[in-house]
Amino acid sequence: MTSSAPLGLQGAYLLGERAGQDELRGKLLDVASQLLVTVGPESLSMRRIASEAGCSTTVIYTMFGNKEGLAEALYLEGFERFRRRLDAVPPRRNALEHLTALGPAYREAALAEPGYYGLMFEKAIPGFMPSERARTLARAALNIFDRVISDCISAGYLIPTQPRKIADALWAAAQGAISLERAGHLRDGRTYESVTRAIIYRYLTDQSQA
Repeated sequence: MTSSAPLGLQGAYLLGERAGQDELRGKLLDVASQLLVTVGPESLSMRRIASEAGCSTTVIYTMFGNKEGLAEALYLEGFERFRRRLDAVPPRRNALEHLTALGPAYREAALAEPGYYGLMFEKAIPGFMPSERARTLARAALNIFDRVISDCISAGYLIPTQPRKIADALWAAAQGAISLERAGHLRDGRTYESVTRAIIYRYLTDQSQA
């Protein structure tokens, strides 16, 4: 009969190896994101990233395949970071307060990750087009808005409609204000707060507005 101990040791080794790979992958994406901000898309060569990260180009090719694969990984990582920040917003007393609290968290996520944001929303890498799968996963990363809006509708705060309809209107308003702020046309987040609250107000029930 074979002892289970070696399997346990093997499992621990594999978990450690996976954690190391995830850490290296995150480091490589952060290096690429920073280069995108400080130097520009022309700096995103496998050799340059490997040099900055202190690893071989073989490692990068193994993880991402090619420059297109790296760009898509950056795109998805950006949305994943948005998801984590939004999920970290503590639940509020009711769904409407939670929805209102998600707005500032979204803006903070956008301003905190300029490299990722530029690739996600501003075509920072000329010619890069995310795959349909990547677009689907990216939108799914923001599904917390759909869920909280659905809760608001169920609780009678928002008018009955498709949650995605409200979420997309809120998303569009948020992106417009953030883009203007990033371009230096807005000094702070007051306009962002005004336009996002206006969208929420637009869908409030008469009872909620009373």
